[in-house]
Amino acid sequence: MREWQGKRYWLVGASEGLGAALAHKLSRAGVHLILSARGAAGLEVLAEALPGPAEIKPVDVSDHAALERAAEEIGEIDGVIHMAGVYWPFGAQDWDVEQANTMARVNFGGAVALAGTVLPRFVRQDKGHVVLTGSLSGFRGLPASAPYSSSKAGVMVLAESLYADLRKTGVEVQLLNPGFIKTRLTAKNTFKMPFLMEPEEAAQICFEHMTSGGFKRSFPFGFGLFFRIAQFLPDWLYYRLVS
Repeated sequence: MREWQGKRYWLVGASEGLGAALAHKLSRAGVHLILSARGAAGLEVLAEALPGPAEIKPVDVSDHAALERAAEEIGEIDGVIHMAGVYWPFGAQDWDVEQANTMARVNFGGAVALAGTVLPRFVRQDKGHVVLTGSLSGFRGLPASAPYSSSKAGVMVLAESLYADLRKTGVEVQLLNPGFIKTRLTAKNTFKMPFLMEPEEAAQICFEHMTSGGFKRSFPFGFGLFFRIAQFLPDWLYYRLVS
């Protein structure tokens, strides 16, 4: 079981939704938080609402140079959590070049940039905790989700590869794969979202997983089980089911 009291964690993508809900969980557990997102306003509101110590560090997660500067200013940390993400629901027939590129740049590119910022420091000291956020939508391709699902699939494979490299070291890597969470992003969806979760419920699952020390958690359980099984279904059956 992980001891949280007095630890310093950098939470990127903290200003709302799951990131903000998880910040409350961590703060109540005694974590000193460094909160990051692109804008300062939401971070300031969150920092004031937290029960424990918090500081804000606005940064664009897809800007590696800005992340490096932020990391230097933050100083020593015990862990980093990547929850930054953007989302627009569309697929091949309605492709939006700018939005698709932004999803790739922020969701996957941001995870790569953040890992590239903190991992060299963690590897040198043989100590640190990296938490990345994938999605159930990253297990297999889905209709009307090509840019988002592929960006999350990239994050998931990134976490798996880092875990393969670091699992026998002092640097711990964890992966969270949530389903639908009620946020400003999922409010864009016009279809029925199975097993839709409140941010606080999802944050509790994330916190429990991070505390337990296992590698990967896909949730909610029943919905996650479908996607894990779907990896083994023949194409003709899988695409008939998801269509």
